[in-house]
Amino acid sequence: MGRRADEGERAGAGRPGNWQEVAAPSLDDFQVLAEKALEELPETFRALCGAIEIRVADFADDEALDGLGIEDPFELLGLFEGVGLAQGGAESWSGRMPNRVWLYRRAILDYWCAHEETLGGIVTHVLVHEIGHHFGLSDDDMEALEAEAD
Repeated sequence: MGRRADEGERAGAGRPGNWQEVAAPSLDDFQVLAEKALEELPETFRALCGAIEIRVADFADDEALDGLGIEDPFELLGLFEGVGLAQGGAESWSGRMPNRVWLYRRAILDYWCAHEETLGGIVTHVLVHEIGHHFGLSDDDMEALEAEAD
């Protein structure tokens, strides 16, 4: 199989000379990208995340898509699964699954191909957005915060 391009190569500078040799990032590559994105977030932000798990899959499963009323799996880039901090997610309940963020590789790659953003930037954005749900923020809350930041 062809070699994988690191993010710097995909972002512009240092592009590989022969794209025929470059393969799409694997699930393992995405896991590394997500973990790096999390590590690069401010320490105070990471501390509030607690033991949240970061998982990667090609697409959301049918149960998640059905629960959100989404028919096309390419429409869902990420998902927060669990009980947010605002809803008591900081409490440890026996038998409850840990809070986790899912990143969906194929949907993110499709989005990346259609936009002028770096793959790492998109992964970071989706990760932060889903962690926002862990903090109890709605999509509308996060859109308002992003608008204020711009």
